Order: sequence, then C-alpha cells, then structure tokens
Amino acid sequence: MKYSAVIVAAGSGTRMKLGFNKVYAKLSDGKMILEKTMDAFLQDKDCTQVVVVTDIREYQKHIKMDFWPGAITIVKGGSTRQESVISGLSAALEDVVMIHDGARPYLTMKSLRALKKAMKEEKAACLAVPVKDTIKVTKDGYIQKTPDRDTLYAAQTPQVFYTSDIIRCMRRAIEDGFTGTDDCSVFEKYSRRKIRLVEGDYGNIKITTPEDLR
Repeated sequence: MKYSAVIVAAGSGTRMKLGFNKVYAKLSDGKMILEKTMDAFLQDKDCTQVVVVTDIREYQKHIKMDFWPGAITIVKGGSTRQESVISGLSAALEDVVMIHDGARPYLTMKSLRALKKAMKEEKAACLAVPVKDTIKVTKDGYIQKTPDRDTLYAAQTPQVFYTSDIIRCMRRAIEDGFTGTDDCSVFEKYSRRKIRLVEGDYGNIKITTPEDLR
C-alpha cells in the first residue's frame, strides 16, 4: 500500500520552554526529534511522500533541505493544529494518508506494518494502546461515573485515512467551527465509515515536557 505521510510539526512547544519549536530539540542519541520522526517514514518503501507542516524558515534554519533523501514537501502550518493538518493534506499526493505528530519520534516499523495491514480492508485506522489507569468522569470537581477500563484506549498517531475522505471531513469541520481533539474525532463526526483500532506501542509517546526527552 503506497501512502503519503503528513507530519504535523507547526507547534510552538511552550511547555518545553526552549524558545523554539520542540521538534528541533535533540534527543539523547544526538538526533533532532523531527529527524527521528521522519526517519520511520523515509525508511518505509511504501511511503512515497513525506509532507512536513511547519514554519518553513525555522525548518531551513535547523535542517539542510537536502539532508534527507526521498520526496519531502514542506508546507506552512496554520494557526491551529486542524488548520495545519488541512494544509498538509492539500499537498498529499497518494490516495491514502498517514497523519502523524511531529513530536512522536518513537514510531516503530511494527506499528506501521500493522496500520498498513489494517488498511487493506478498512477505510480508516488509528493506533491506540489500552488505558492502564482507572478513568473518572467528573463534573464541577465531583466524580460522576467510572467507565469500564476494558473499553478505553489512548489514541496515538499515525491515524490513517483515504485522503479524499479526511479532506472532506476536515473542510466540513472548518465550516461548522468544530475542533476535534484528534483527526479521528473529526472523521467520527463527519463520516459514516468505521475506524479500525490498531494496537500500538506504549513507547510511541508524544514529547511534551522536558521529562519526555530521552
């Protein structure tokens, strides 16, 4: 299955307190977060295009344009993550697209293979891991109920769609002023297609605070 990868890396990363976009911070192995995030897709022969949504001048400041081989497209991000996703999708060339957080550098080839396998029969798929903690639903500071933990999963990325489907859903969300908590939530609202849950890896974390660097 050939696909485009849209990597959303336009955030400011204020919680990291770096003074610059956290995706350009270096991990303990000396690689930048964005570099490692891109590597997973650049090493996959089925990924024909990597679209990086970010501040173009900042990208050029930190990364040589010819640093990575392959088809890499750089597009400007929007004022929100959802706008940035739409910007990236507009540049996607393949019929299938994987949307991935720029600050998730620990995506494994095993997870990529599982997503591709799911998309042989499905129209959308999402990496997720079972929730370990008990979750409480609250209101005004008081617990209302405790959902069955066996039904709860923590969503990760990549989230995979047919490109035309997710573009249509994203455009409707913009028209309605709806902001999803992730790309699947937009797809859930505006599409009748089911999303296949693909069990991911607990190591596929999103780097958010300095403690997440390793």
